[in-house]
Amino acid sequence: MNTVIIEENIKIPRWIVGLASFRRWARSEAFPERGRISYFKGEIWVDMSPEELYTHNQVKGEFSQVLGLLLKQVRLGKYFSDGVLLSNPTANLSTVPDGIFVSWKSFRKKLVKRIRGTEGFVELEGTPDMTLEVVSRSSVRKDKILLRELYFRAGVTEYWLVDVRPTPFQFDILRLGRFGYVRTPTRSGWVKSSVFGKSFKLTRHLDELGDPEFRLASQ
Repeated sequence: MNTVIIEENIKIPRWIVGLASFRRWARSEAFPERGRISYFKGEIWVDMSPEELYTHNQVKGEFSQVLGLLLKQVRLGKYFSDGVLLSNPTANLSTVPDGIFVSWKSFRKKLVKRIRGTEGFVELEGTPDMTLEVVSRSSVRKDKILLRELYFRAGVTEYWLVDVRPTPFQFDILRLGRFGYVRTPTRSGWVKSSVFGKSFKLTRHLDELGDPEFRLASQ
């Protein structure tokens, strides 16, 4: 099999000619375990950058913990943390968001399907209710431009975009509009989500080592 070598240990097969073949590769045992590899409108995007502890790893973990606990209480649907492959043929997209929420209603209406692999379900296909992306140095263009366009094409109701690197930091809930995403206004730091029926607020603190710690609250 002919391959294209991006860098050591990352080999992209030459038989990938579109979204369907990329998805087959992504579900196979040959797909790299390290790095982030996505398919955007006919192009394969590879990011081998290490994950920053406090401005990325801990932030997406906070959202996962808070939203996961919330959904155990209100039972609106299922939140999938980082690591789940999401594909949408309409948007010509296959990627791994930092978080995905799918309501029970979307599952029942088959707006989102679970795709099986060799061991259980390994992929979501369709239009989730919400996606989350936490911006890092290497993902600015991907998160703020490419995915904003592609999630809109896919019809994702809310795109949560978080960038805690600058001061002040950014936490936006972008809601689906007619021609693109529209930023939801904040009120005293709180931003309303129509998907969850609650408002959320992200605050910055320092931990015991003096490193940044971000906390997500809901009301």
